Amino acid sequence: MSHRAPVAPVLHSLDPVLLIGAGPLDPGALRTMHQNGQKIVAADGGAAHVIAAGLRPDAVIGDMDSLDPALSGRLPAKILHPIAEQDSTDFEKCLSRIAAPLVLAMGFASGRMDHLLAVFNGMIRHPDRRCVLIGSEDLAVVLPPRMDLELPVGTALSLFPMARCEMRGAGLQYPLDGLVFEPQGQIGTSNCVIGPVDLKVDGPGMLLILPKAHLQPLCEGLARAPAW
Repeated sequence: MSHRAPVAPVLHSLDPVLLIGAGPLDPGALRTMHQNGQKIVAADGGAAHVIAAGLRPDAVIGDMDSLDPALSGRLPAKILHPIAEQDSTDFEKCLSRIAAPLVLAMGFASGRMDHLLAVFNGMIRHPDRRCVLIGSEDLAVVLPPRMDLELPVGTALSLFPMARCEMRGAGLQYPLDGLVFEPQGQIGTSNCVIGPVDLKVDGPGMLLILPKAHLQPLCEGLARAPAW
């Protein structure tokens, strides 16, 4: 959980928001995700992906070290939100400044491993900002206190602890009850759905990872789940 002072949001939405990073991203995938007309926040150089997809960001947030000045000059000044401090990543700068029921983040899960680890760190530090990280094959989210999921039998489901967690659960091939999970100990990768999934965790330190095809049931499960 974040120990930094809270910051004021720069974008508010009653609907899910797309957050676009500067990592590898197919413009067609972005256009597909934007079919419902969600607001778009670009993390610094992620604005180039938004423009390449024929879309316009509603806000650009970051330290602006990777945003092409020529592109910046084409954008309205009111949507640019430079954050000079270097104690957080551009992903975290954005996530902490978006007030929305759900953030769908693309362009962060490919490329350098240290960047991906920093994104996971940012998600764990801000569990109150519900965020689904969308990769080329998988989805990741900070597991809420309790969550039920409607997934086909045989679906791969992984749990990876970013902090010490105790869990209970049903509907998985390998039971969770009585296990203590921690990064340097027990982990829960490569489990498998065998029935209705019901997961409970005692703190905001567990990442839930699912195949990308199950974005809709994941979002539905998050909408039913209590918040941290």
